[in-house]
Amino acid sequence: MGADMNLKLVMCTARSASFEIEDGGRYFTKKKYSLYVNGEYYGETENTVTSLYRLKPAEAYTVSVHDGEKEEGSISFRTEEEYVTLNVRQFGAKGDGVQDDTHFIQAAIMACPENSRVLIPEGTYRITSLFLKSGLRMELEKGAELKADTDRSHFPIFPPAIQSYDEKSEYHLGTWEGNPLPMFSGIICGVGVKDVVIYGEGVINGNASKENWWDNPKVMRTAFRPRLFFLCNSRYVTLQGVTFMNSPSWTLHPFFSDDLRFIGVTVKNPADSPNTDGLDPESCKNVEILGVRFSLGDDCIAVKSGKIYMGKKYKTPCENLNIRQCLMENGHGAVTVGSEMAGGVINMTVEDCLFRHTDRGLRIKTRRGRGEDAVLDGITFRNLTLDNVMTPLVVNSFYFCDPDGKTEYVQSREPYPVDDRTPSIKKLVFENMECTNCHVAAAFFDGLPEQKIEEIVMKNITVSYAEEAKCDVPAMSEGVEKSSKRGMFARNIATLRLENVKIEGQTGEAMELIGVDNVITEKR
Repeated sequence: MGADMNLKLVMCTARSASFEIEDGGRYFTKKKYSLYVNGEYYGETENTVTSLYRLKPAEAYTVSVHDGEKEEGSISFRTEEEYVTLNVRQFGAKGDGVQDDTHFIQAAIMACPENSRVLIPEGTYRITSLFLKSGLRMELEKGAELKADTDRSHFPIFPPAIQSYDEKSEYHLGTWEGNPLPMFSGIICGVGVKDVVIYGEGVINGNASKENWWDNPKVMRTAFRPRLFFLCNSRYVTLQGVTFMNSPSWTLHPFFSDDLRFIGVTVKNPADSPNTDGLDPESCKNVEILGVRFSLGDDCIAVKSGKIYMGKKYKTPCENLNIRQCLMENGHGAVTVGSEMAGGVINMTVEDCLFRHTDRGLRIKTRRGRGEDAVLDGITFRNLTLDNVMTPLVVNSFYFCDPDGKTEYVQSREPYPVDDRTPSIKKLVFENMECTNCHVAAAFFDGLPEQKIEEIVMKNITVSYAEEAKCDVPAMSEGVEKSSKRGMFARNIATLRLENVKIEGQTGEAMELIGVDNVITEKR
């Protein structure tokens, strides 16, 4: 191994493998490397998380990484076994972009035995919804595209809350922005599945545009818009390498699902596409997001746990999320929490990521009414590079979503009684962040006067501004005006710890603290 490099195997299937190049880079490696597989040249990479394809089952492989003539590191592994491959062309799929290939691909999925692969070779396959099954391995070969239909009448509808026969419980399928509402089934859909891997160099294209799904996007027509990839009550599901694009609504949406991995995936939606969040884990546990590239029209990652009804009834937080080596571009927020987070978000780490041209870095959106289970705690951002992010850190306890969002109860800065409607924010940690070409403010923290943010820690953070920094509103709430102070605004925080925080042009006026009980400042 090179002195400054380490290689780590992330995952492998019978036909693919992903490994991480640890050379100190964030999403991109510090230099371009050559890859050799079993001594033969494979190609070049500049991604910290790199995937290999076209491998053979049950074979030993050694991958070496070279800088010029010098080998910097190597890693050995053995691929999984495979029984058979089911090529969807043999089941009648044409991949000509004309025939509806849904039923033929679905037949291959349902017929696939354990330890086997459904192969989608090069071609364009028109589909509506494909339903996954447990134990599935499905590969989209390079040049393969699943291209979705856009006719609403061709999609199944997932009804909301279906009451059990004994009227004691409910079965949830349909969901829209944190509420049990009817929605069209996802383009790729998994309900109650386990042990599923979808991988490859192909594309899943929702085919959405302003002529179909993005026309009047907030209006429910028969049902709400489908997700491009939707999971419900599922476990042990992995996506590797595939590109997801032009989603009708949220792109990747796991719902009440656990033990999930998203590795080396790409999410691409136009910058002006409505509500096309990249990845929205909702009431999920144990989620790894590694080496994913996001470029889209809304939040890159939005962590959720139900609006009010679902959070209060099921009390299921999003818990144990690890987001590493990702690239977030062009979204409203790089990583957002809420605003549908009535079940809480516990233990989330975002590290070694690169944020570029997003409106905000961290964006917490909460408000009165989310409830006593809407607890945010153990949220850590560290080792991050932010470039052209307008406001790197935003915590907003007055987010004016929902029909009552601009009422006095939600928006008043006067203290209200703490009751079962009051959310809480506990500990937030931000460390080792380099923020350049910022515009609006370094940080905007706005807690509730009756339930202050318990603790915010900021350590080793530098913020500098673009030459022609824009004035804008740092957070969406009533009474917040365009800011040109460029510094830090903090209101209603019990303890604010600052260590080695440097903000370009920082003045006393530019650090506005209101209702902050305890400020602990350290300099190195």
